[in-house]
Amino acid sequence: MADIKASLKARLNPRLYYALSKLKRTLRRSPSPTTRSSLLKYHFAGEPSAQAALDIFRGEWASRFPPPFSELEAGKNSLFEDARVRWALSQFGDVQGKSILELGPLEGGHSYMLERAGFGSVLAIEVNTHAYLKCLITKEITGLSHTRFLCGDFIKYLRNSPPKFDAVFACGVLYHMESPAELIELLSQVTDQVFIWTHHYAPRNPQQAAGFSGPQAAEYKGFSHTLFRKDYGDALDFAGFCGGPHRGWTWMKREDILACLKYFGFVDIRTSFDELDHPNGPAFTIVAKKGTVSKDRTEV
Repeated sequence: MADIKASLKARLNPRLYYALSKLKRTLRRSPSPTTRSSLLKYHFAGEPSAQAALDIFRGEWASRFPPPFSELEAGKNSLFEDARVRWALSQFGDVQGKSILELGPLEGGHSYMLERAGFGSVLAIEVNTHAYLKCLITKEITGLSHTRFLCGDFIKYLRNSPPKFDAVFACGVLYHMESPAELIELLSQVTDQVFIWTHHYAPRNPQQAAGFSGPQAAEYKGFSHTLFRKDYGDALDFAGFCGGPHRGWTWMKREDILACLKYFGFVDIRTSFDELDHPNGPAFTIVAKKGTVSKDRTEV
């Protein structure tokens, strides 16, 4: 053994050898009493229940669970019964047995609605690790059987030539991208129809405009547009933070978003839920489809 140690020491950089030796000694130590007691906080000694699973993230949930799970205590928002999803489904047409890619499922509320609507395969990708784990809790509580949740960056997934999907659902993610135009272009490679709910830059008062930098001229694969950026700031202090993996928001103008969709082949564009006075800034929903004729429509 001594010969092996001597040989290893001679072959390795001295600093690396001593660093490895120190790590080995550290790993051999028994956990301190403080460490042992802190590990116990991850044990739940009560009777197993759905509420016990939800309470792992108590105070972080955004969604209120629907019947028959409405007695459970989670969040306050009706994301399991979202009118925006119902509108998207009405625009998609027949979804029975079809596939859909969902970007940023948050807590699985929209995933639940998509599966119940008849999609045969829902692939949902979530970059926030807490949100991903909450999606798994939702899957267990509601019994989702055609939905698969992945943890990771969906931009990197889309850049890696994934399979085609019958539809893509992108609620609340476009304005978190460093390059929103890139996301739209990537979506054009994997689907012929996409749902988007997003904020857009159209401040109606100084409060809505506060904190944004810009306008910043941008160009992506020949598409020229304007960006407005804002750091997340105090939003990062919230345990249930549901933003993106970057420093802040990147917003586009409404007309630029629609023009970008057309530029990358989505010519049948329908909009709804225009909310200029949304508490977090102007927002609207879009269903965009590929085709040969432009059919811009605004629906209530």
